[in-house]
Amino acid sequence: MRIVLIGSGNVATHLGNALYEAGHKIVQVYSRSKENAINLSAGIESTGITELSKIVTDAEVYIISVKDDALQEVVEKMPKVNGVVVHTAGSVGVEVLNRFDDYGVFYPFQTFTKASKVVFHNIPVLVEGNNDQTTETLLNLGHALSKNVLKADSEQRAKLHIAAVYSCNFVNLMYRLADEVLQDSELPFSLLQPLIAETANKVQSLNPTETQTGPASRDDQQTILKHKEVLQGNTELTEIYELLTSSILKRTK
Repeated sequence: MRIVLIGSGNVATHLGNALYEAGHKIVQVYSRSKENAINLSAGIESTGITELSKIVTDAEVYIISVKDDALQEVVEKMPKVNGVVVHTAGSVGVEVLNRFDDYGVFYPFQTFTKASKVVFHNIPVLVEGNNDQTTETLLNLGHALSKNVLKADSEQRAKLHIAAVYSCNFVNLMYRLADEVLQDSELPFSLLQPLIAETANKVQSLNPTETQTGPASRDDQQTILKHKEVLQGNTELTEIYELLTSSILKRTK
């Protein structure tokens, strides 16, 4: 397919490279930053542009991969195009693209950073189209990149995105807070890494309800009290500890 990639951030970079490696032609890469447009386009034999008005109108698919709060502005400034227009946001409805005839969502469900290579074949891709033909186009595009492609409407994606925040973003915050606790005792974060790896490994084959451990899951009030005493003086960490402990206790009774 001939594809125009609108954006040069983490998702756009990985998606652009994956599409290129799958044999698709990336006709243009748009970015507000000339440097970013050139850098990404150079690696995938494309042309970098910095003006939305210069987007070609005869590509088959247009993938908008920008920050959620910039999506509406990009859509409004794009020329009327003949191909399918999609965005890659998990928490934005498909209707934001309804000024186009054929539109949808192409949502790679993964956390991306430019410096960290991912195996795109293992990444779930969720698609939604405004008509059957568009949906079929997006399913075919998804299957070119991933072995796990499925249809999901805007409400389903919104809930999935919330679940991702809990299971990824919030979990990473817990790592940061754990690191702060260890720093107070001059202990390295690396001590936790085998524990983190084992916890993540368990939920690959077991339900999270089955893998819950720790003092709250045992209703070990003596240990919980001891932990709170150690955290005295740090109001934020104490409040988070109490909230999460309460949530675990509620689910184990």
